[in-house]
Amino acid sequence: MISASLVKELREKTGAGMMDCKKVLTETDGDMDKAIDLLRERGIAKAAKKSGRVAAEGLVDAYISEDGKVGAVVEVNSETDFVAKNEEFKEFVASVAKQVVEKNPKDVEDLLAQESIDNPGKTVKEVLVEKIAKIGENLTIRRFKRFQSDCLVEKYIHGEGKIAVLVNMSKGDKDVAKDVCMQIAAARPEFLDEASVPEDRLAKEKEILKIQTMNEGKPEAIAEKIVQGRIRKFFEEVCLVDQPFVKNPDIKVSQLLKEKNAEVVEFARFEKGEGIEKKEENFAEEVMKQLK
Repeated sequence: MISASLVKELREKTGAGMMDCKKVLTETDGDMDKAIDLLRERGIAKAAKKSGRVAAEGLVDAYISEDGKVGAVVEVNSETDFVAKNEEFKEFVASVAKQVVEKNPKDVEDLLAQESIDNPGKTVKEVLVEKIAKIGENLTIRRFKRFQSDCLVEKYIHGEGKIAVLVNMSKGDKDVAKDVCMQIAAARPEFLDEASVPEDRLAKEKEILKIQTMNEGKPEAIAEKIVQGRIRKFFEEVCLVDQPFVKNPDIKVSQLLKEKNAEVVEFARFEKGEGIEKKEENFAEEVMKQLK
């Protein structure tokens, strides 16, 4: 039996109709990923929307060293959006980003075990526990990314801590680096270039496009050629250098970089709560519980 909530979730992620969602979920025994692929193969839906999975509260932030060559982006989660606006919480998140830049932890576990740069004599975990007790909510340091550059690292924060971008440049100046950061924030590239796309991801995309094309009535031989054209559109969506430049869609990001004699080595884009499922609260039920 496919639940209404599962159908609703698939609809929110793909934009497909309720009946189509219920049908593919039934066919795939409730497997969300397979259901999304099936909808795409039938031309009913595009790739799953990331926004459908974004739910947790908290902040993302970034910090750059004084010489501009080392940077970090971090995500710290809270239970409510109210806490994310708390100045003490904001300062803690900023401190975590600075800690990552200066102490270079290998992972979150290592970070928590380090002595806090802002609270000598205490570990980052001990400081975190103190913040939890004081603020009154569970707080979690979820993830971070750190870049070290021979040229420069640049950051961009959007929506008061909703999206944070970090870019490592091997050539170029702060102006073009800032433009690249804003491009990444707005256009959500997943990879730097075509060579960065994993082979299995590309093969899967080609398979879906081929089935989609054959479902349109095209013979297999012709479908193969059509897929080659459509895969170019895929690269334009997921690869940074292939995307139209948001400030001037007449040129690609690769052209912008060439004109500015700039080169991107790597980037990170953190969106608050991305990939975390948030428990949906029933307000009426919550009120009734409190009344009892």
